[in-house]
Amino acid sequence: MRAARVAELKGPEAIEIVEIPEPAGYEGAVVIDVHAAGVAFPDVLMTRGQYQMDPGLPFVVGGEVAGVVREAPEGSHVAPGDRVVALTMLGNAVAEVAVTPAEMVFKLPDNISLEAGAGILFNDLTVHFCLRTRGRLAPGETVLVHGAAGGIGTSTTRMAVALGAGRVIAVVSTEEKAQVARANGATDVVLTDGWLAAVKELTDGRGVDIVLDPVGGDRFTDSVRSLAPAGRLLVVGFTAGEIPTVKVNRLLLKNVEVTGAAWGEWVLTHPGYLREQWAEVEPLLASGKIAAPLPVVHPLEDAAAAVASLDNRTAKGKVVVAVR
Repeated sequence: MRAARVAELKGPEAIEIVEIPEPAGYEGAVVIDVHAAGVAFPDVLMTRGQYQMDPGLPFVVGGEVAGVVREAPEGSHVAPGDRVVALTMLGNAVAEVAVTPAEMVFKLPDNISLEAGAGILFNDLTVHFCLRTRGRLAPGETVLVHGAAGGIGTSTTRMAVALGAGRVIAVVSTEEKAQVARANGATDVVLTDGWLAAVKELTDGRGVDIVLDPVGGDRFTDSVRSLAPAGRLLVVGFTAGEIPTVKVNRLLLKNVEVTGAAWGEWVLTHPGYLREQWAEVEPLLASGKIAAPLPVVHPLEDAAAAVASLDNRTAKGKVVVAVR
């Protein structure tokens, strides 16, 4: 089969399309003919050996797929011929065939294409975890998201209102990215330059209830300042590169929280959590209450460019690689 493989830790440019043997099935696993695969910022880090988990060389990039079931365990919730989305988690996605445990495979609603489906699980379930489990989103609260034109950002703007938010404020760096945020459902959009003052004005000085931050860097302190009383700042990642720090007296003075939100770690330590998430998210996708992603789709031959777009922050929305 063809696959996007990394053999040297030299960054996204090291990704090559090669022919490798198909992965072998095993007891309890589902074999999927992959039509499209999603990539995310951890893939950038893994191509440099900078991710907290090491897949070992060589490895196939990507952590989520959409495709058609070829083989499934007897009595499984999916069967050959089903359209599905699935997590492979640590690599092994951008390839013509993927094998993954049945508990990480879910039927794709009929109203969502396979290419859009490849952009659902990693980001949408991360956002669901952030808002529901770690952020304790209450009905009507205001959510602000940094990097709102990226994968996590567009998932937040698509999903937050359906999960109970009354308002979703998107922070972006350019007017072009503002258009992406609006197209994905943001109720308000502000530019990075002067964003804190703009948010204070939008909220009549109160601030926001939840900040979802996959960016980190130098805007972190202002994110704390942007919180309303009892607000929660959710730390999702550090695409800006710099890992910020916080002076805890700011938390004390405003009765606010800074909370880590590592979805992958939670999934690994909470059996059954993925199924609980899908039980809530899937009906919202099937009914259209949560819109399908609007992914940026690259052909398999351009897998290196797809991952590089996350590294250089030119990606606008979820990035997907079409495999078939």
